[in-house]
Amino acid sequence: MFIVVGVTGGIAAYKTVGLVRLLVKAGHDVHVIPTDDALRFVGAPTWEAISRNPVTTSVHDDVARVRHVALGQSAELVIVAPATANTLAAMTAGLASDLLGTTLLATTAPVVVAPAMHTEMWRHPATTHNMRVLRERGVHVVGPADGALTGGDSGPGRMSEPEDIAAAALALVERPRDLEGVSVVVSAGGTREPIDPVRFLGNRSSGRQGVAIARAAADRGARVTLVAAHLDADVVPDPRVEVIAVATADELGRAMDATAPDADVVVMAAAVADYSVASVSENKIRKQDAPGGLTLELVENRDIVAGLVAARRDGQTIVAFAAETVRDDDELLERARAKAARKGVDLLAANATI
Repeated sequence: MFIVVGVTGGIAAYKTVGLVRLLVKAGHDVHVIPTDDALRFVGAPTWEAISRNPVTTSVHDDVARVRHVALGQSAELVIVAPATANTLAAMTAGLASDLLGTTLLATTAPVVVAPAMHTEMWRHPATTHNMRVLRERGVHVVGPADGALTGGDSGPGRMSEPEDIAAAALALVERPRDLEGVSVVVSAGGTREPIDPVRFLGNRSSGRQGVAIARAAADRGARVTLVAAHLDADVVPDPRVEVIAVATADELGRAMDATAPDADVVVMAAAVADYSVASVSENKIRKQDAPGGLTLELVENRDIVAGLVAARRDGQTIVAFAAETVRDDDELLERARAKAARKGVDLLAANATI
């Protein structure tokens, strides 16, 4: 496979050497396009030695072969790693100020970016906006990971490991389309049960797992509906997926009731509140309103999975999840088997949350 690897000016460029090595070892024809700033971290001779191909760095090189678009037209896969904040901004704006920029505009191949920057830059509203736009255009994002950064800092912004980037990128072009014609409904995120206009009972679910499942199903050709409850800001659904936004357990249940009957596969990955507040205050509850402490009366929410199982049609597959706070694998497995039998689902995935 003809793969273009764009390398931009971040310290994580040294890790991209390992990425290129992995791709070449797997038998792919890898062509590296480093930006001028990237060459300050890793020089052209290294890229040529690892990729076994000449490195072109300028739109003025090999002009007779229209090099500034030829690489993009030939590419079957494009990976940008590391993708700095500046590069992501340039991609969003469609800038063609260097060879990598023209290549990205000329290609029709899948594009994968592996962001790498300090946490503050990753969380900046401009970067958040750029990531949302790129995802909407179909750009695939790997990472960033949470870990050690330069300068002794630590947090989200570390470039994903070469093995993870290679696996995610190659899966895009090697994945079978065996779910074409299949309808999938996935729930994701965590519901919130209001206490008053400003407070709620919630959970720590990010929605990342459910969104990943929805994306994987879409990659394999399925028609996917995502029922999403309060996803984390950096968890963005695939643009190919229909999204239904909900807030509470009741709203999520009604959305599942509406979409599940026509689905071939139903995946309940959302963290749904077991209880809600019996009487929601119309006004904010002030501390002076309950000087001796506040007691909330909770009522049990309906079992959404049980309802889906009771109403399922022949041939429909229902998948549930279970979050458990156990450290012993055998106990986790025992609880998962018991819940799967009790719920009557076809498949249950159990996660240890500690």
